[in-house]
Amino acid sequence: MKEVEIYGYIRVSTKEQNEDRQRIAMLAVGVPEKNIYMDKLSGKDFNRPQYQKLLKKLSSGTVLFVKSIDRLGRNYADLNEQWRIITKEKGADIAVIDMPILDTRREKNLLGTLISDIVLVLLSYAAENERMNIRQRQAEGIAAAKARGVKFGRPPLPLPDNFHEVCQKWRMKKISVAEAARECNMSKTTFFNRART
Repeated sequence: MKEVEIYGYIRVSTKEQNEDRQRIAMLAVGVPEKNIYMDKLSGKDFNRPQYQKLLKKLSSGTVLFVKSIDRLGRNYADLNEQWRIITKEKGADIAVIDMPILDTRREKNLLGTLISDIVLVLLSYAAENERMNIRQRQAEGIAAAKARGVKFGRPPLPLPDNFHEVCQKWRMKKISVAEAARECNMSKTTFFNRART
């Protein structure tokens, strides 16, 4: 009988986030270090290089471990589609460490599948809802900061000494935008934007 191959998938949203907690959980359930795939990318979609590489390894008789469902993904429709691809098309099993009821190796009957599918739908809905809440809180925070006068982005560079003189020549149509930008050592877009303010 063929030995079950087990894989682990880790995802953190940014390069600054630490994946140790997920890695420790993978090793604790017996995932070999060489079979752990990790992406440092958002969970909004599944266009992640390591995830795509891992997907090619999965087949009947393999098990994929994830620490929690939101580490796999946060988009409701995509998460359900990937679950279907892994379990139905590839024939692999999935085990969510933080949610033992989401382990397709258990209850390989109709009721077990139904319970697993219902829980998945609820959790993936909650994961996407949280992602939307994060985006809304972010937008509200930015709007509040702007209302307080906080400026975002890089401050503009100081204007060159000859800017006003060159700008005057350009406005009087003595020189073109390209010539004015060259004289001020700026790009045409930068010169035009600064000249309008």
